[in-house]
Amino acid sequence: MHNALKTVLVAAAAVASLAAGAQPLNRIDSRDIDARQARQEQRIEAGLARGEITRHEARMLQRQQHQIARFEARAKADGRFSRDEMQRLVAMLDRADVRIRQVRHERDGHRAG
Repeated sequence: MHNALKTVLVAAAAVASLAAGAQPLNRIDSRDIDARQARQEQRIEAGLARGEITRHEARMLQRQQHQIARFEARAKADGRFSRDEMQRLVAMLDRADVRIRQVRHERDGHRAG
């Protein structure tokens, strides 16, 4: 059952990524990216507060968030996002969404605590 759930989550993330990639670039701006990053940060903090995420897992997820922020800053350096930069950034955010969900919903048998 756990593998089936993972398969469904990965498929949902892939569909979301394709849908986001199909949107015209003028409809996705840095405010959308920043809002999505803020929601991910909130999910990490909420998982930590509820005991769904250990401190070690939170640090790992935070490192992933910092990598995304660094890529975004480099992509914005010339004042705009290219199509490739936007697609890569959306894919990074999609992977982060999946990873946060996986970590928050792991069962006790998969980690100590």
